[in-house]
Amino acid sequence: MTARPAGDRRESPSVESPSVESPSAASAAYSADAETRRQSSARYDDVAQRAAAVVIGRYSTSFGTASRLLPPRLRRHVSNIYALVRVADEAVDGVGAEHGLDDAAVLAALDELQAQTEEALRTGYSANVVVHAFALTARRTGIGPELTRPFFTSMRTDAQRSEHDARSFDAYVHGSAEVVGQMCLRAFFDGATVDPAELATLDDGARRLGAAFQKVNFLRDVGADVQTLGRRYFPGVDPTMLSESEKRRLVDDIDADLAAARAVIGRLPAGSRAAVLAAHDLFAELNARLRRTPAADLLTTRVSVPTGRKALIVAGAVAAARRGPA
Repeated sequence: MTARPAGDRRESPSVESPSVESPSAASAAYSADAETRRQSSARYDDVAQRAAAVVIGRYSTSFGTASRLLPPRLRRHVSNIYALVRVADEAVDGVGAEHGLDDAAVLAALDELQAQTEEALRTGYSANVVVHAFALTARRTGIGPELTRPFFTSMRTDAQRSEHDARSFDAYVHGSAEVVGQMCLRAFFDGATVDPAELATLDDGARRLGAAFQKVNFLRDVGADVQTLGRRYFPGVDPTMLSESEKRRLVDDIDADLAAARAVIGRLPAGSRAAVLAAHDLFAELNARLRRTPAADLLTTRVSVPTGRKALIVAGAVAAARRGPA
């Protein structure tokens, strides 16, 4: 054995151990990533709901005015519902055609929108911000395909037929308006549990109010619908020859729907009563004006409520809601 000279202290090469991140550091990194994801998700949710609010702000007058009486959270829910409904409705009311889509392409667009909606109901996410906003509300409040499917079915009807019999008219009104009333009703409860019997009673009122809104719109837009879109909604009624007796029958039917809806407004959650009563009263005023307008004039005149009168109606609804259930 060869002796190592004194002072020769050469050391064996050292092998550096791989660094191992401590559990606490890994946990902190994961928490930071999770927080970043949460912030990104919350930002996207906010953007989607702001987009929905733009839709209701640009398109709606009476309904939009009433919705401003809702507390902020409920107002967001209603905006989210309205935006999806409006986007689908615009596809069949001429916007699609204006961009070169024929009826088959419009139907395909509606199919795609429904598929996006149902996927978002399942996952809670959509790359379509209007659909994403709707899903936020739907998943929280219990809106499911049992309400969205009839809606899309009615939207397709506008691209498939231009006249209705009694059966198809009822089905159309149910899908295009009554289920929307039911969606809003669920939004008003904001995810709270509701007694099934009470919900059934309120659902009937919501359907009747939605039906009244839709029938008012059919009657006030009767000229544009037949002249621009070639549609005749009311069964057995020729809009170009609308008689006073036919008009009276239609407005009486609308008043019956409004009365049935009014009977249950006092049973709604307190935060929604003023808004729903205001919407009810605004459409009741529209119907009263339709009643006073000669039938022949409806073909060329779109009846509306003056701004000042709207303000008085809304103020009256707020005061009535504050007094408590009627």
